[in-house]
Amino acid sequence: MKIKKGDEVKVMAGKDKGKTGKVLQALHGVDKVIVEGVFVVKRHTRNKLTGTKGDIVEKTMPIHVSNVMILDPKDKVPTRIGYSIDEKGNKTRIAKKSGSVIK
Repeated sequence: MKIKKGDEVKVMAGKDKGKTGKVLQALHGVDKVIVEGVFVVKRHTRNKLTGTKGDIVEKTMPIHVSNVMILDPKDKVPTRIGYSIDEKGNKTRIAKKSGSVIK
């Protein structure tokens, strides 16, 4: 999976198509990511003890990594990711559109 925690991504498919956000967590085992402010659902919680009330909590759910694209750090447009190996042997991610390095 080429998208990592902290990347700025744009949602390309689904009910939140067009929204942008920061990746909060990358779930590598299931190829999903949790994006800040995207695919927020409401979950009902039960009362824990007698005398306390249940609540409705908003929770950010994971979406599949194929439905998001990373934003180019130079132009802020969606781009694909490539890899470049420098003379020291370090592998870095680069944006295919502009060729700039993705941190």
